[in-house]
Amino acid sequence: MEKLVKTIATALVDNKEAVEVTSRQDKHTVIIEIKADSKDLGKIIGKEGKIAKAIRTITKAAAIKSGEKVVVDILQ
Repeated sequence: MEKLVKTIATALVDNKEAVEVTSRQDKHTVIIEIKADSKDLGKIIGKEGKIAKAIRTITKAAAIKSGEKVVVDILQ
């Protein structure tokens, strides 16, 4: 799941080296955090949060197979 989010996030930004994606497990929830250059955060979030919502939708769909809940946080 972490690799999927990193692939999507790096495709959206200019400074690909600054993208960091980490994940941690909390009971039945996987929490994925995206960190990027402050100039690129808008590209990951998208207009009115549409890109962020799409990333969350894709990860939730991928998580259905494992039966886990996924939360994607975009950190500044």
